[in-house]
Amino acid sequence: MKFKIDENLPIEVAKLLQQVGYDAATVYEQNLAGTADQNIAVVCQTEERIVVTLDMDFADIRAYPPAEYPGIIVMRLKRQDKLHVMNIVNRWIKALPESTVAGQLWIVDERQIRIRGAT
Repeated sequence: MKFKIDENLPIEVAKLLQQVGYDAATVYEQNLAGTADQNIAVVCQTEERIVVTLDMDFADIRAYPPAEYPGIIVMRLKRQDKLHVMNIVNRWIKALPESTVAGQLWIVDERQIRIRGAT
């Protein structure tokens, strides 16, 4: 699986994914910081990357139908400090080998992962 880490997440998220064997890049690496969500989405489609973000706009299935994307992971967290974000990322990384994200929207919060789209 390949991931694109949005600018609203620590770059350490990409490093963590890389440490467990996934291909992860950040929007900073492609000079996409500040780019509109739609442009990020198109880049992710082109590169076949799962977008990982805190941006709830990506949870709008009318704007970003899960079936049209390699996957969307939106983290909906009460706290967004680096330590908390990294702890939650560690949790959903463990679910990856048993799941597919392709064509799905994952809404991740402190208690659960809700999945919309193809199963």
